[in-house]
Amino acid sequence: MTEIANPSLDTVEILKPLDAQVRAATARRCRWRRFDSGEQILDQQGGTQDVCFVVRGRVRVVNHSASGREISFDDIPAGGTVGEMAAVDGGPRSASVVALDDGTLIAFLAPKPFLELATGHPGLALAVMRRLSGIARRSTDRIMELSTLGANNRVHAELLRLARLHAKPDNTAVLEPIPLHADIAARVSTTRETVARVLGDLTRDGLLAKRGNALVIRDLDRLEEIVEDVRGAL
Repeated sequence: MTEIANPSLDTVEILKPLDAQVRAATARRCRWRRFDSGEQILDQQGGTQDVCFVVRGRVRVVNHSASGREISFDDIPAGGTVGEMAAVDGGPRSASVVALDDGTLIAFLAPKPFLELATGHPGLALAVMRRLSGIARRSTDRIMELSTLGANNRVHAELLRLARLHAKPDNTAVLEPIPLHADIAARVSTTRETVARVLGDLTRDGLLAKRGNALVIRDLDRLEEIVEDVRGAL
């Protein structure tokens, strides 16, 4: 176990229904470890069922095709949780998890104490159910997009998804740093070249602009119209 000074789970969103004393006791039951960028945190084939609380840094949930192509499902920031599905149903992991930042700090909690917490605290149980429901909804949306949208439109949809997370009151959004083409491609199952072409087209149309190390979506409503027009035509 890595020695962590004053380990705390107070920033973990899913644990906020617990009072401070319970969170502190839970922190003492965790195994703590730091990871560098690119280092694997959870292995899909590893056989473990621990829940991981992302205390510092960011992580990415990924899988790989038979040919070795990486498929990215989600990026989880500090305060997030990964691995709870395996803890809840006792089944194998559905994906692997890698660190995106140096110094990413993870608290590992074994499935038994996690389930004891969830069954003993209704607020936490509800938070877990809402989190798993969100995963199911996002998975359904992704299946629909992969099944019905062309590669260009999938890039539009992913850009809209990212933009909504950083929307401004003036109908713009700022993505900083600029998302890597490879990351978008892995998330929507296409190539970096396709992503570059689509973003280039949107830039020429005046919908996107680069500002230093940021990508500015200049008209969020217009981007949403582009995505919804295609979905509505299906």
